[in-house]
Amino acid sequence: MSKTSPWRSSFAVRLFLVAALAAAAFLGAYGFWSPSTGTTAGETSTDKTAPTSEMGVASFTSAESGTCLTWDIDPKGEISNFQSISCAEPHRFEVAAREDLSTYPTSEFGPTAKRPDVTRQNALRDELCASSTLGYLNSKWDPAGKYDIASVLPPSNAWDKGDRTLLCGLQTTDETGVPQLSTGNVEAVDQAVVAKAGECRSIDDKQIMRTVDCAQPHQLETVSVVNLGERFPNGYPAGEELDTYLNETCTAAAEKYLGGEENLYQSTLQPFWGSVSEASWNGGSRSVNCSLMHPNNGSFSIITGSATGGRAALTIDGAPPAQQPERNPIRNNASAAPSAAPSAAPGAAAPTPAVAPGQ
Repeated sequence: MSKTSPWRSSFAVRLFLVAALAAAAFLGAYGFWSPSTGTTAGETSTDKTAPTSEMGVASFTSAESGTCLTWDIDPKGEISNFQSISCAEPHRFEVAAREDLSTYPTSEFGPTAKRPDVTRQNALRDELCASSTLGYLNSKWDPAGKYDIASVLPPSNAWDKGDRTLLCGLQTTDETGVPQLSTGNVEAVDQAVVAKAGECRSIDDKQIMRTVDCAQPHQLETVSVVNLGERFPNGYPAGEELDTYLNETCTAAAEKYLGGEENLYQSTLQPFWGSVSEASWNGGSRSVNCSLMHPNNGSFSIITGSATGGRAALTIDGAPPAQQPERNPIRNNASAAPSAAPSAAPGAAAPTPAVAPGQ
């Protein structure tokens, strides 16, 4: 008999959809990065190795396909130290292709043209970058993963001098849309959106998931990251094999995170895990989070505090954790009675999640 709990599987699907929505929100909010004027960016444009456009204007960067770029961002959002760097080093952008807008068959990007506004920038990204970037990745890209297809335009001073270079590529952003540092080529790394152990995650009314301090209201507390590629090296697991494995793995991770099965039981929280669709797997995502949650009428309870602080540190939907019934000591997992599982706690009946958008 499978140990898989059906409600956990349903919630796992829901979490994957939340992650996908979060990734889509990042893309919509910050799909096109155009560095502002900076001294270093201006100096980069004078690099003797930088190519020139058909108009004879030197480009602000010599970066070609396969090159990675990085820059510094101060607290005000100003850009400096814009430079090419090895993709093995921390960087903010991986170049998939470069375009010369001066070759566009219109006067839109002529010598006196204004720099495109955000709406036009997004359109250029879709028109010029989607196909070339997918080709660069050999179509190994997970749209629900952490990398967005994006573009870089010259800084304003370079644009005013006639530079019409447009770089297509990939970046990962934080919850406010600022490009973050990553390491390695996108095609070769895990593209999954995951939180770190100890981080708490809040899901807002728009189903967008954000990392918050565990003292703030949240629905999930991350206990571990599981690389499914290590367990399933030959391809996407079939049937319930994935969920069965995560049931066992995440329950063990939750017990370890809290210092034992008894602490997990007393917390009244339950192990919960994310999911990877076959499409995301084929696109390059391999990892999921194991987390702690509390069900409430087909959804998540609102939790404050970290479960690592014990029952006294937690509130669940504004109240202390429910008192657990006494039970016989558990000597090991093999001898554990079914009633010992966290899901047997009073008030923790298996929820039936609402149908997520698109289902």
